[in-house]
Amino acid sequence: MTKHIRIITTHTTDVSHKMKNLEPFARHKELKFSQVKLDKGPASIECEFDEVLASPYIIGRAMEAEQDMHDPVHAIVIDCVGDPALHAAREAVRIPVLGAGETAMHVAATLGHRFSVVTIMDRVRPILENHMKMYGVYDHCASVRAVEIPVLEINKDHQRLYKLLAEEALKAVEQDKADVIVLGCTGFVGCDKHIKDYLLENGFDVPVVDPLPTTVMVAAALLEASLTHSLKTYPRPPVKLRKGYSIPDIV
Repeated sequence: MTKHIRIITTHTTDVSHKMKNLEPFARHKELKFSQVKLDKGPASIECEFDEVLASPYIIGRAMEAEQDMHDPVHAIVIDCVGDPALHAAREAVRIPVLGAGETAMHVAATLGHRFSVVTIMDRVRPILENHMKMYGVYDHCASVRAVEIPVLEINKDHQRLYKLLAEEALKAVEQDKADVIVLGCTGFVGCDKHIKDYLLENGFDVPVVDPLPTTVMVAAALLEASLTHSLKTYPRPPVKLRKGYSIPDIV
């Protein structure tokens, strides 16, 4: 049976071009990907404030996906390395919900002794470091480096983006002793090949983890293994009146 993985983009900006980078994986006859963005919320996620604004609508998208009887969704991927609303969404639905940040960091921790994250802006470093502590991978982190490019400017100059990402990745390997590089934004999807080539040119053969495709394939593996999150950790929310939220009912 074909497994349908829904990718929830966590803001209101159209980034459907990301799906092109998943086409090689979608060609697998038993996998199908779809993407939705938010109708309300911030234009991008770059701080805790953005995450809080987006969270109710992310949860709503997750509940819509689980309740879609016409085109059933079997797993959900939160399309942001900041993993907004990840744990709340797991409480709201029973199908697997994976965050691109949590998944990429755990995968990176299995591929080398220490990893470095190369992200958008230094202002998100505390968020990522706090998440690492919660996920239990902080001791595996060599550094968090930033290219100082806001999310909404990622696609304005790809060559400059590749150059900055590659240079910071090289510094992470040479100076911070990272064994693995994690791209710190799902907006960097597809940049891993450029960074990998640059590192090889400089004598370093290290993995570069691209969070979005990595996470969708981990989701596919969980489905194959019939695994989802624990109800003991993520119990269903109690049924009660919640005013002002246009999200599906808890069922």
